[in-house]
Amino acid sequence: MGRRRLSLALLVFAAVTAFGAPAAVAADRSAAQGAAIPIDDRVALMLREEAGGDLKDFYAGRGYRPIWVHRGKIGAEAATLLGWLESARLDGLKSSSYDVDELRERLAAAKGGDVAALARAELALSKRFAHYVRDQRRPRDVGMIWADKDLKPRRPSVESVLRAATFPEDFGSYLSAMGWMSEHYVRLRRLMEHAQKRGASEAALERIALNLDRARVLPGPWTHHIVVDAAAGLLYYYGGGKREGMMRVVVGAPETQTPMLAGNIQWAILNPYWNVPDYLAGRSIAPKVLAGRSLASLHMEALSDWGPSPRKLDASEIDWHAVAAGQQLLRLRELPGPRNSMGKVKFLFPNDEGIYLHDTPDRALLRKKDRHFSNGCIRLEKASELGKWLFQKPLRAKDGTPEQAVPLPVEVPVYLTYFTAIAVEKGVAFRDVYGRDG
Repeated sequence: MGRRRLSLALLVFAAVTAFGAPAAVAADRSAAQGAAIPIDDRVALMLREEAGGDLKDFYAGRGYRPIWVHRGKIGAEAATLLGWLESARLDGLKSSSYDVDELRERLAAAKGGDVAALARAELALSKRFAHYVRDQRRPRDVGMIWADKDLKPRRPSVESVLRAATFPEDFGSYLSAMGWMSEHYVRLRRLMEHAQKRGASEAALERIALNLDRARVLPGPWTHHIVVDAAAGLLYYYGGGKREGMMRVVVGAPETQTPMLAGNIQWAILNPYWNVPDYLAGRSIAPKVLAGRSLASLHMEALSDWGPSPRKLDASEIDWHAVAAGQQLLRLRELPGPRNSMGKVKFLFPNDEGIYLHDTPDRALLRKKDRHFSNGCIRLEKASELGKWLFQKPLRAKDGTPEQAVPLPVEVPVYLTYFTAIAVEKGVAFRDVYGRDG
């Protein structure tokens, strides 16, 4: 006797023996009441028998409840997935890798409501979806420096892809928005489609593909994280499946570029000093002192060394001509206050490049269209707003004490990246300020 002709008694028996499965409880209750077993529960029973490998682990963890079948029908999410698979060339992938024709046959067979056909379509959809997402998220080497090695992306497992997809309340919206990818990836994917339709050159398409690979290593919006696009001079922050804010930033000038770098923000420093780079001490500060300015008038102090307990130096102890000539290195730092280049706060994440995010008193540069002026660090338009988001409360100094270190309750990843491709009226343009597109 075929599976579809199992008696109600056998179905109830199979359901009862499915340890921990919600379908078993539903089937037992329905039988006790003399009612027919709901079709989705019968699909769950069939999934228990048919699922194997990684799919078995995923479905077992959710009591074999289907994610694509709703009330005996394949949901609209299937059509969304088919659309992504059929346009996989935009991801640099091949639609043929996902057996789209066979998937369509499975979906057509399931339209009649046959339980076995529904279960087979359910498994086929999950298999193709996981395969596609894993291919999309396969990491590429795009020149990112991974200050925290744990942030370096790895190709996700089938089970983790499917579990992440069932976390949001609205599975359909997650599929439609390509919620497993960064919004920057989704934007660039649309740009690739637009450029292909407009007949863009092969060189332009290759540059868009490079941008897609840069976006590919970013997490989706369900991960709590920050993205800084050094090409555009913009910062975005995400969590809970959406972008939660953005702001303008000033980033590195072409000669002092902001690197592509990923790390975890761990500390906020309130009332920070600004440690003057060696080249600025010689090029900018020393000539001012030689011209008659005092360190006090510059709101600075000189220190004996870079150790934890340096001695303050009197200006008379310093050979300013040697410093100006680059023959002597000098540690200078700007004192906290309204004129300090760091503003009221800086946010630190360990990295060997000396890069961090910080407030700034110079608001004029933030209003410029091109905001590539810094020595590599990121100057924030709304530092207090970002601090409130990071700490989930206003961030304020207790008093005027310099360098008040406040640890984040939870480390937050920050990705400094570089997206050059933008949509324009004539198709696509590129803002490669640093000349990284090759």
